[in-house]
Amino acid sequence: MRVTPETVRDERAWVRDRAPVVVPLINETRERLGTLFETDVAPVSREAYRREVDAVFADGEVAVNVAGCVALLRDLDVADDYPGFVVDEALGRELAATLAGGRPLSLLGQATFHFVDVHVSEDETASGDDAGTAGADDLDAALAAGFQTRLPGWEWREGESPFAFAPGRDESGTGGPERGG
Repeated sequence: MRVTPETVRDERAWVRDRAPVVVPLINETRERLGTLFETDVAPVSREAYRREVDAVFADGEVAVNVAGCVALLRDLDVADDYPGFVVDEALGRELAATLAGGRPLSLLGQATFHFVDVHVSEDETASGDDAGTAGADDLDAALAAGFQTRLPGWEWREGESPFAFAPGRDESGTGGPERGG
């Protein structure tokens, strides 16, 4: 496989066009995780997803790696979907991490990939009895996990972290200009 700027452009378009499949997976995942963690998580719209796809692909270093993973997973298959074949899992996990962003989000993206993956077993857009390639379900799970992690909607990600200490904030964490103290 050779990745060129045209490849990246084409994979970006494919990922954007996957919104009808990925956005419901994102929202189902947020609902399941919200229930587990006893919190409300805002749903994601197709427009928000597409904007975030554009943001990911605007960073060339991220874009070329995302495009490579997407292209590999779209074409990756194994005879009889052999259970010992785990390359698709490894690529899916790494794609989710790359989409989610730097630490700690990349690790959350990887964990969320496995959470989503158990609920996705085939390519929803494959025709007939064809479940698509072995990598198709992992690709959808990775897109859902990575984008759900990086998109807003989680209360703990909104606002200032209680663990952030900006210049001018006192050692107790209660004063300084940022807190009005």
